[in-house]
Amino acid sequence: MFKTLYSKLAVGLFAVVCLIGLALALLVRFSSELYQQELAQKLNSDLARNLVAESSLLSERQVNKAALKDVFHALMLINPSIEVYLLDKEGRILAYSAPAAKIKRSEVDTAPIRDFVAGRRDYPILGDDPRDARGRKVFSVAPVRNDGQLEGYLYVILGGEQYDNVTDMLRGSYILRLTAGGLGASLVVALLAGLVLFALLTRRLRRLTHAIQAFGSGNYRDVAARYPLHSDRGDEIDELGRHFNAMADRIGEQFSELQRNDAQRRELVANVSHDLRTPLASLHGYLETLLMKGENIGPEERRRYLQIASGHSEHLAKLVEELFELAKLDSYDAVLHSEPFSLSELAQDAVIKYQLMAKRRGVTLSAGLGEGAPFAQGDIGLMQRVLDNLIENAIRHTPAGGQVIVSVTPSGDHVRLEVRDTGCGIAPEEIPHIFDRFYRLQKSRATGGGHAGLGLAIAKRILELHGGDIATHSELNVGTTFSFELPAKT
Repeated sequence: MFKTLYSKLAVGLFAVVCLIGLALALLVRFSSELYQQELAQKLNSDLARNLVAESSLLSERQVNKAALKDVFHALMLINPSIEVYLLDKEGRILAYSAPAAKIKRSEVDTAPIRDFVAGRRDYPILGDDPRDARGRKVFSVAPVRNDGQLEGYLYVILGGEQYDNVTDMLRGSYILRLTAGGLGASLVVALLAGLVLFALLTRRLRRLTHAIQAFGSGNYRDVAARYPLHSDRGDEIDELGRHFNAMADRIGEQFSELQRNDAQRRELVANVSHDLRTPLASLHGYLETLLMKGENIGPEERRRYLQIASGHSEHLAKLVEELFELAKLDSYDAVLHSEPFSLSELAQDAVIKYQLMAKRRGVTLSAGLGEGAPFAQGDIGLMQRVLDNLIENAIRHTPAGGQVIVSVTPSGDHVRLEVRDTGCGIAPEEIPHIFDRFYRLQKSRATGGGHAGLGLAIAKRILELHGGDIATHSELNVGTTFSFELPAKT
């Protein structure tokens, strides 16, 4: 029953309203009682004095019983709830109007009496109630003098047993009953208003809960799996819903990416199987031919078969090596051994390394190394692999008579390297895909080559591990330029 947030809030609100109602009831009781006492004392502050002024109640500490009887009789006719006591100056009770069986004190404290006579006005002033051994009530008092000498006090208790409890006060006061009823009605209205407000607030939480449940059931793209936002502004609930939507969109994108990666993985398996099967079949065929012919094959033909088989073997070895290298770079175990090194010297060594390959293909390979290029920060072994892949790729796709230029120049707080060729170029729609290893494999089967490949995929991944990227600029039948930057060592 109390599992939902709304029910818990409702119970909490009900408990708070009950506590507030109890506190207000106690406050009303206390304040009403004080107000009654204050009002009674203010209105009757001169009562005892007026009575004393008209009668001689004490004479040489002797009670004037006739005069006192007249006073008691007059007060009983005016207000039966008033109780009158005649005290000596030490506070001892000499005579009283109440029944003798109900008197519990023989004397009262004179300190409040002296405060009252002295004119203290911070009402109510409470004095001892002779009917209650511990009770205190408001009173009116006047000194009784004889020939100017203080003989005692006329002590009048205002509101006797008739108003000894709050129930009697409520029964006897329409205003108090009206106040109590209004207070109760106000608390009920406050409770209902709070329940409605909580319902409105928790309604948005319920919407968010439903959206999360719909998302959890696998509806990553369903509109119902999103929290409805009507404006950019809102409170914490809307902010939570906004973050949930962003998280849900991100998870949906990642799920779609996983689906694409799974499809690409399957395509990779098929493509790798094809690329491995073709040279393996050729290699197997030539080796089988050599075994079948045995001594019947001439030396030249044997040598040609072995060269072809060796070429297919090298191709297989390179393909497997690239696949393992990509797998290693994609794993979490890929560790960079970063150190400062001269990118210009590394580029010069790479150009010298591939001069023979360029010469065989009729391509001019040169280095344009800018002066004053600072040392770069990175893994020199991996950057050597990037240069090898870019230069080899440029030479393979540049026709005879073309040029491949490797340049290193300073670029602010970085060092920039470019590999520019005068090859056939890349179509604009293919540029976004040239670093995709899966795309290259498909192009390899279809066309026997292309500007993209596993080498470019490896180069891009290495630069990503260095926190950078590789840029491509290409024009068909004009050439292609690959470039990247590494942070300079300061």
